[in-house]
Amino acid sequence: MDVLAFGAHPDDTELSCAGTLASLSKQGLEVGVIDLTRGEMGSRGTPELRLKEAQKAAEILGLKTRDNLGLPDTELMNTRTFQLPIIEKVRYYRPHICLLPAPTDRHPDHGNAARLLTDAIFYSGLSKIETRDRNNLNQEPHRPAHILHYMQDQPFEPDLVFDITDTIALKENAIKAFVSQFNVADPGYEPATYISDPDFFISLRARAKQLGHLGGFEFAEGFLYQKKPFPVSSFDFLLSTKPKR
Repeated sequence: MDVLAFGAHPDDTELSCAGTLASLSKQGLEVGVIDLTRGEMGSRGTPELRLKEAQKAAEILGLKTRDNLGLPDTELMNTRTFQLPIIEKVRYYRPHICLLPAPTDRHPDHGNAARLLTDAIFYSGLSKIETRDRNNLNQEPHRPAHILHYMQDQPFEPDLVFDITDTIALKENAIKAFVSQFNVADPGYEPATYISDPDFFISLRARAKQLGHLGGFEFAEGFLYQKKPFPVSSFDFLLSTKPKR
């Protein structure tokens, strides 16, 4: 797997980095998402429905895989018990790049997930922590080369912005695949939330527009690079873009 993104809940990656995932997938990279929980404590929808919505969103984005670890929603803790299933996935998919939740955010699960994932990914490179694959064989250690945190509810000063001008429509369609959560004209018997209001998409596009402005693009998504400075051995990534600034 070239890029593996993790979310605390189904729809976290759609809201935060789906434009980037769709763009990378269109470029021919192997891209996947792993959700830590089923979002069972959310105000709307059921865990079963959200799993189906997540698979629909994965199809829209062109993901190669979409897994769910079934960890308890609102109870994410940085323990070895919760680290091990993450380590198993990292060693199985062997990603070059991992995208993680924001280090701190409005929802406590996001920051808790970031800390849990950061430690689990580091430990996935330690040979003395043993895990087994689906065939009950010992897994080889693996640690991704790069880790980035995507922006969620609370903004931060990004280290880089990724151009999603060509994929913002895919991002919005993937978000709308979560019909229980977003773009709900009639909330019915379930409580309305600030994200279920159709006007929520106005704020999403406004942020993408602002981040795009910072990078000289029409629309963009922002990321923090976990271990600074950003390592480079050529300027190919700069030569491949010509932003308007």
